[in-house]
Amino acid sequence: MSDTPSKSFFTEARDFLKDLIIIVAVVMVVRTFFVMPFQINGQSMYESYYDKEFIIVDRFSYQDLPVLGRFREPKRWDVVVFKPWVSKDRKYFIKRVIGLPGETLKIQGGKVFLREENSEDFIELDEAPYLSEANWGKTYVRNDQWEYIYDIPEGKYFVIGDNRQASTDSRTCFSTCSIRENYIDMTMVTGRVLVDLGYFNIKEFSFAHPSVTEDGVPLSTVPRFFSSPGTHNYSN
Repeated sequence: MSDTPSKSFFTEARDFLKDLIIIVAVVMVVRTFFVMPFQINGQSMYESYYDKEFIIVDRFSYQDLPVLGRFREPKRWDVVVFKPWVSKDRKYFIKRVIGLPGETLKIQGGKVFLREENSEDFIELDEAPYLSEANWGKTYVRNDQWEYIYDIPEGKYFVIGDNRQASTDSRTCFSTCSIRENYIDMTMVTGRVLVDLGYFNIKEFSFAHPSVTEDGVPLSTVPRFFSSPGTHNYSN
């Protein structure tokens, strides 16, 4: 028989509570300052990210830290999660950063053009790396082909979903332009997409998507770590 006295119920309960508090504190710190998990709800980023896929959002890069400042400013092509405050039912949006502070964007004829700060010429953006064939040349504003000019204010960003024909985004102020503007700022941004974990189908015990198919075969949404289409290089 051991000489060590067994712990009392009170002692065990206290130790359990202490461990639970530590775990919760660590999780809260990680979620607040480093990474945050999300499940995508909607089709606005097809075919880069699909409905029901799980993603990990990097919160740390955009944190405005005391003394150190912000580690990284949003770049063109970053895919970001943010709160446009449209409604209680749609708290978070996921879109791609297209326009940066101080730039001018033009949408015309289904395509997007950029005029950088201190420049007079518009250059068509190369969106081939992430737009599907169904969305290529189909970037419209309210389904018309007229010219729309967006002068992006300092500190603001212009974001659009990759599924150009089924995305509510900066083109229409995320809902209606009568009550909000076309742009987002850093106070709205939760973070940028870091990892795409795909969707694991428990019933099939595979990454087969439950509702998206290719040639009649369920789409395989395997995790994409460094190959995820979250960022693309831009050059004139």
